Amino acid sequence: MEDHLVLEVGAALLLAAGAALLAGKLRFTVIPFLILIGMAVGPHLPSIGPVDLGFEESREILDFLGRVGVLFLLFYLGLEFSVGRLIRSGRSIVLGGSVYIGINFTLGLLFGWLAGFQFAGILAVAGITTISSSAIVAKMLVDLKRSANPETEMILGIIMFEDVFLAVYLSVLSGLVLSDSGTVADTVIQMLVVLGYILLFFVLARKGAPLLNRLLDIRSGETFVLVVFAALFFVAGFSETLHVAEAIGALLLGLVFSETEHRQRIERMVIPFRDFFGALFFFSFGLSIDPLGLGEAVWLALAAVALTVFGNFVAGMIAGRNAGLSNRASATVGFTIVSRGEFSIIVASLAAAGGLSGIIQPFAALYVLILSILGPLLTKESGRISRIASEAFSREKPAADTESG
Repeated sequence: MEDHLVLEVGAALLLAAGAALLAGKLRFTVIPFLILIGMAVGPHLPSIGPVDLGFEESREILDFLGRVGVLFLLFYLGLEFSVGRLIRSGRSIVLGGSVYIGINFTLGLLFGWLAGFQFAGILAVAGITTISSSAIVAKMLVDLKRSANPETEMILGIIMFEDVFLAVYLSVLSGLVLSDSGTVADTVIQMLVVLGYILLFFVLARKGAPLLNRLLDIRSGETFVLVVFAALFFVAGFSETLHVAEAIGALLLGLVFSETEHRQRIERMVIPFRDFFGALFFFSFGLSIDPLGLGEAVWLALAAVALTVFGNFVAGMIAGRNAGLSNRASATVGFTIVSRGEFSIIVASLAAAGGLSGIIQPFAALYVLILSILGPLLTKESGRISRIASEAFSREKPAADTESG
């Protein structure tokens, strides 16, 4: 069967290409189409000749290639941005991230309690409904050409703030559901390590640009690719050893390289890899969702989706307005990070490993699926939604706004 490994990967690419063509015809982001086509195939389908539509033999390599796609997506997003902008907005980002986590995590705890879960289950559900998908957020910002918009620095700041929260949260949840749990002191130390690691990259970006300019002054295109990609994969992998998400490691390295004079050269080099491997991530993500096992969690997932959309809108408006953004840009903050994805699935897997309620995994899968489709829709229409909300809650006509779009 291993003789057909390349054929299976080729079949996956054909399906992804078909999804991308359909998305292009409909002039919509490709994300939901890739996820849905991934769900449509999988273990529940038989083989057709030599092609196994269950992708059982190629599943590991597709998952790995998808992980590579996330790295390129976040690395590119970091290249498009500026550490200086993030530092200047530090206070607003800390407040915005605190508001975002506070509102969504509190609503998640309340939802888990009302749904009848035990304490550990409540904590797991709250994590599933709080952490947004870095990969989907990055892809939407690229697809909608919003990486230069004023609200994007708040969005990126909240993503990094979430990662600090995630390090603490996963330590606590692991302590509750797994036997090899850590102590409170371990959790505090882990949080400080993550914070210090992130700050190290900010310092490197501000102080190390002259050295990096010399190191990256490489004429050979082949050598330049090897040096940049070696740095990307090593930093991402090393980040994981410190319990910093590998995607955040890629984002941080992109922010560092964005301060060098080689930024545009790196961007041009990365774009084809970003698009190719990014498509495989969303396809493999859909492949991990079994549509036949989602029925029992439908109402629970729909209720959680409604609560998450509400919480994100409120958090985005509070964080954005505090940072001086318009209503439209503030709504865009909340809706851009409403999508849930890889981190929610990780939390659900941890809950399953700890023997928590059996409904948590199908709930998480359906919840993630709905928001991964709804998120891009809400993000694209954030301006219209904010205008409707302004007209509904204010007697004053909202001012014309062209900050985002």
